[in-house]
Amino acid sequence: MPRTEPDEAQLRAQLRRTVREALGTDVQRIEPIAGQLGLRRFFRVWLGSDRGEFPPTVIARFDVPEDPAGRPSGIPPEPPMEPVRRFLEEHGLPVPIRYGGAEGLDLLEDLGSLSLAAASARCTADERSQLYARACDLVPRLQGLTDPGGAIASFNRRLDASYFEYKADLFTRWSIPERGRPATIGEEQVVRNAFAWIAGIAERAPARFAHRDLQSHNLFVTNRAQGEGAIVMIDLQGAFLAPPEYDLVCLLRDSYVELSDPVMHEQIERIRPQLPDAPESDTFSRRFDLLTLTRKGKDHARFVYSAKERGDRSFLRYLPATVRALRRASARAARLEPRLMPLADLVHSLPETPCAR
Repeated sequence: MPRTEPDEAQLRAQLRRTVREALGTDVQRIEPIAGQLGLRRFFRVWLGSDRGEFPPTVIARFDVPEDPAGRPSGIPPEPPMEPVRRFLEEHGLPVPIRYGGAEGLDLLEDLGSLSLAAASARCTADERSQLYARACDLVPRLQGLTDPGGAIASFNRRLDASYFEYKADLFTRWSIPERGRPATIGEEQVVRNAFAWIAGIAERAPARFAHRDLQSHNLFVTNRAQGEGAIVMIDLQGAFLAPPEYDLVCLLRDSYVELSDPVMHEQIERIRPQLPDAPESDTFSRRFDLLTLTRKGKDHARFVYSAKERGDRSFLRYLPATVRALRRASARAARLEPRLMPLADLVHSLPETPCAR
């Protein structure tokens, strides 16, 4: 489905009205901020000199109609950012401050432009290790959250079989043709059977609160009161319940920052005993690789989809790292589970160099 862009003039007019009504000041300047794979729109807004207690700049976050290709058929759209943002804030998790807004528009704390991905590209190996340690430290805190009684939609959402079926469909439709030809019926069945089997493993795992997209583009390095290098999470509305390994897969097998296996395993072994369920090392490693297969398979497909359907080729540069993560995870998983060997063969046939047009 082609990407539909909201009318920017209308968004800017709405933004000016909302800033005046919610913050009691005028807008001096508005600057668009590049988004990610989703369709939401973001702007950095400079406030007038009569802003009072508010900071000089805020981030305007516009919700827009969701791209149905971004979620399984039959699954409702993601819930609004509130009240999950407030819930996390009340439990001491680092999230952006909300200064006000209107329906479909939130005025949020400006966290700057230094994402974890950007910070990782400019720091030393030791500094990167420290940053990732701070990011990983968020995972046990998130998993310790419990349902306050039905008020937070995240606790009614779960990584279930429908998500794995959706990921399998994306992978067969967009990723496998990168070899130069579409998937055969037999190859489609290989992917579907493997992803369905992994879904069963996930279903039997403990279900814990997960950010769902805890990767380096959704973590910002700031100079908040916690000190230089404080990590703040964004893109909160997709939170759901998932196996204990899920957020760590997103973070440590990130397509945007390719960590070495020793760095990854160091963080895993440090964090794993701190998780509420403290999975055994073998159990954790097995599920980590299986979830990597399905998560990275979906990411690979979405990068290709974005290039072919939206004309946005900017994500193709992340395909090589994604393929390497898939190959490593599939090789390890197939050694333990021979039934996954056909899937591993398909994964290893994917080219690292994108051929999407």
